[in-house]
Amino acid sequence: MDKDIATPKRTKNILEKYGFSFKKSLGQNFLIDTNILRRIVHYAELTDETGVIEVGPGIGSLTEQLARNCKKVVSFEIDQRLLPILEETLSPYRHVKVINKDILEADLSTIIDEEFKDIQDLMVVANLPYYVTTPIIMKLLEEKLPIRGIVVMLQKEVADRISALPGTKDYGSLSAAVQYYTEAETVMTVPKTVFVPQPNVDSAVIRLKRRKKPLVSVHNEAFFFKVIKVCFAQRRKTVLNNLISQLPNGKEKKEEIRTALLAVNIDAGRRGETLSIEEFARLSEAIYPYFR
Repeated sequence: MDKDIATPKRTKNILEKYGFSFKKSLGQNFLIDTNILRRIVHYAELTDETGVIEVGPGIGSLTEQLARNCKKVVSFEIDQRLLPILEETLSPYRHVKVINKDILEADLSTIIDEEFKDIQDLMVVANLPYYVTTPIIMKLLEEKLPIRGIVVMLQKEVADRISALPGTKDYGSLSAAVQYYTEAETVMTVPKTVFVPQPNVDSAVIRLKRRKKPLVSVHNEAFFFKVIKVCFAQRRKTVLNNLISQLPNGKEKKEEIRTALLAVNIDAGRRGETLSIEEFARLSEAIYPYFR
C-alpha cells in the first residue's frame, strides 16, 4: 500500500473500503497530489515547535503532511462519516486531534488555550470547503487569535479578490478587510484535475501573514468595516451616493458626508474600488462623529 494518503490509488481504496459518498453541500473535494500538499506545507514554514489548526481534513491527506512537519495538529471536521476513516488513516500520528465540530461555531480562543498551551507558534493550514471560505477566514482574523498566519487553498476567484489591489476589478470589501489584518499573497494556483471529485473551478493557495498591528489605526473597527462595505454596495455608484443611500439616515446627513469627504481630500465622484485602505480609514474617521 502507498504510504501517502493523497495518491489516486490509496484515496480510491479508502473511499471504497468505507463506502464513502461525497456530499456536495459540504464542498467535499479531496486532493490526490502529494507534491501540491507538500508545497502547501512548505509555504506555512512549520517547525517541530509549531501548532497547526486545520479545517476540513477530509480523509487526512493534508493532515498527514502537516503531522510530519509540526508539533501538533488540531483538525475540525463537520462530517461525522469521516471520523472512523480519519481514525484509521491518521493512526500513526498520535499528535493529531480531530474535533467533530463546525469551526464557525467553535470557541477557538478556549480550544487554543487548552490544546496548544505549551506552543508559541501557531498556524492555520487548510484546504477550505469553498462554500464557507470567507466566513472562516474572517472569523480567524476578527477574533484576533494568537496565530502567525494562514495558508489555505480556496477558489481561485476568492484568492484573487483577497489579494487584489485598489483600482483592479477584483478589489472589494473582502480585499480591504483581509489586508487590514494581514499581508496577503497568492503563492500558487492549483488545477481542478488534482481533486476527486473534480470541482468546477480552479483553486489557489493564499498565504496571509498576520500584521503585528493592523495596517491602519481607527477608533471604531466595526464602523470602519461598515464604511468599506457601504462604499462597495453598488460598484457603479460613487462613494458619495453609496454612503448617502446605504448609511442609516444617510440622506439627511448628505451635507455632513460631503464635508467629511472634502476634509480628507477624497473626491465625492470616485468609486469604492479606487480607494486604498488608508483612504477608507481617513474617510471612516471623518464620518464617524456624524453616525455615532
